Amino acid sequence: MNRDLEPRLLRAFTAVADELHFTRAAARLYVAQQALSRDIRRLERELGAELFVRTTRQVALTAAGERLLPYARRVLAAQDDLAAAFSGTERRPLLVDVGAPVSTGSQVLAEARRRLGPETELVARFHSGLAGAAVELLAGRLDVSFGRAHGLDPAVLARLEHRLIRYERIAVVLREDHALARCARIPLSALAGETLYAAAGNEATTEWTDLAAQLFAGRGIAMAEPFPEIEGDAEFIRVVTKRRWSVLASEVFTHLPGTVLRPLAEPVPLSPVSILWRKGLTHPGLEALHTAARTLAAADWLTRPPGCWLPRPEADMVLRD
Repeated sequence: MNRDLEPRLLRAFTAVADELHFTRAAARLYVAQQALSRDIRRLERELGAELFVRTTRQVALTAAGERLLPYARRVLAAQDDLAAAFSGTERRPLLVDVGAPVSTGSQVLAEARRRLGPETELVARFHSGLAGAAVELLAGRLDVSFGRAHGLDPAVLARLEHRLIRYERIAVVLREDHALARCARIPLSALAGETLYAAAGNEATTEWTDLAAQLFAGRGIAMAEPFPEIEGDAEFIRVVTKRRWSVLASEVFTHLPGTVLRPLAEPVPLSPVSILWRKGLTHPGLEALHTAARTLAAADWLTRPPGCWLPRPEADMVLRD
């Protein structure tokens, strides 16, 4: 084995191992797919082992690839730490927007903090939506956020790195006295004639309103009228209670007094959640977030139920894959 492996080859390997898809890995590294494939073949030659099993439908790690992965991550993390040590600046806290205290982002953040030592600080921020958080990412006032990446303006998304980590099941928040509140699951057809709040009017959450508009189309479900951004749980509860709104939400959602959260079905609608970060960002906290997301996703975060519903363009991307 060549004892002087180029870090570039290991970065190519870990990108493909993360994505299990050469096209997505190449896009993540900003290289041509052919160049990425050459680097993987070169690494395999230098190690004398096949790292991936490739078919026309999927990519999977071999036993040798599984064995290499933790070593590759440690080498790359050490290289990033070395670069930071001589960058002339102290390692600053990583600013992580999780959206809400109860969210996929909060779960990933908690797992990442559990893995990190006390010298690395991850500081939580709570922006109400990804569209608003993306502005902060591009301005350098945030480092990482979570949400529906492909609901952003493509020009904005092109300036960020992102990776899908979860398909959240979509639910509805109902008043306890609502006629459907006793149902364990709510068929989408049962919401015909209902009006649901989906953050219309809040410019920080346009990706969620877009998903809702697609889901409601042709099903007789009305969107609640545009309303200014509602800040804080107490104010949200006040407004929703006063207007007697039902609310489109994720199953990962803060409990609101006097309401019940019920998953939607027939079909099961899904909201794709990605981790997004500023291009060029290197930080041990970012790697910890990626590792935490992969760990949490290992159970069923990326499982799509048969016949599920996805918004576009995500549904089209799944069909192409």
